[in-house]
Amino acid sequence: MRQGVLKVFPQAQTHALPLADGGEGTVEALLHGAGGTAQVATVTGPLGDEVEAVWGLLPGGRAVIEMAQASGLPLIPPDRRDALRASTYGTGQLMKAALDAGCRELLIGIGGSATTDGGTGALAALGAKFLDAQGQELSPGGAALNDLHSIDLSGLDARLGNVACTVLCDVTNPLFGENGAAFIYGPQKGASPEHVNILDSGLQRLAQISVQALGEDKSHVPGAGAAGGLGFALAAYCNAQMKSGIEVVLETAGFAEKLQDAALVLTGEGALDAQTLSGKTIAGVCRVAGEKNVPVIAFGGKVALCGEQLDELGLLSAFPIADAPLTLEQCLARAGELLSGAVERALRVYRVNDGC
Repeated sequence: MRQGVLKVFPQAQTHALPLADGGEGTVEALLHGAGGTAQVATVTGPLGDEVEAVWGLLPGGRAVIEMAQASGLPLIPPDRRDALRASTYGTGQLMKAALDAGCRELLIGIGGSATTDGGTGALAALGAKFLDAQGQELSPGGAALNDLHSIDLSGLDARLGNVACTVLCDVTNPLFGENGAAFIYGPQKGASPEHVNILDSGLQRLAQISVQALGEDKSHVPGAGAAGGLGFALAAYCNAQMKSGIEVVLETAGFAEKLQDAALVLTGEGALDAQTLSGKTIAGVCRVAGEKNVPVIAFGGKVALCGEQLDELGLLSAFPIADAPLTLEQCLARAGELLSGAVERALRVYRVNDGC
């Protein structure tokens, strides 16, 4: 984008700010926007393999954790995906690493998960025990929750009571049911229709036993079904607050302050479509920029929004980046070049209309 801008406005001052909405890229975006240092931890991946996961240590004793780094779907090849067994244990290990580093505030992005274990893996890594009728700890994964009989919280890390936990989440699904974690997101994690039913009944069992352990039911909190139920675990057991991922990233990165002297905002997304209207990254950018009266132009691999939808978002305009009929693979291979060219073409029009 900067390259395209400077071809049209050689003297322009530009500020490049990577953004994310709680999924992949959140740690990198916040480290770039807020400062801080990247930390590397060796944790247990979703199927038990060791993985190297990066989390961010931000100024002020804050940590940003991206659950996809430890428990994400991209960590499992498609032919190995096992929705019944995948666990969030590694995410809990990242939380423990942040606590060990003295962090008093945890920002946890929970997009891109491979799991449907209700967050029990993460809680187990933090000291909770999920037991069957014989008092034995359950195996990892969501299927085992059908045998859940009791929850022992005596070993749960006491430091969790002294930290602020914020979940970056743009999903509002409940924990279980036809709109819950298993039915809506299980298939993309490798769950067959039979597996979906097993996972959903396990999440119902978790909700039931959690009420006995905690005295309250948070299975229907908006976002409880996010990340296969990790949203539920964090809300119920860590008193986490659910917030829009992009709103937290924009605030932490100081986006509003960076707009003070801006004449134009350029942003982008893989596809500009109906999902963009429901609170994704561009919607957040447009909201804050609109409050500062700074126009926004967006770019995407696909632009499927009409003029009324552009107005609804608050976009001045939107442009596809392709310069010819191309396959997805060709677009990905040439993404930087295509984006730079699209920005240059759009700003040539902007320059004329803006009288520059």
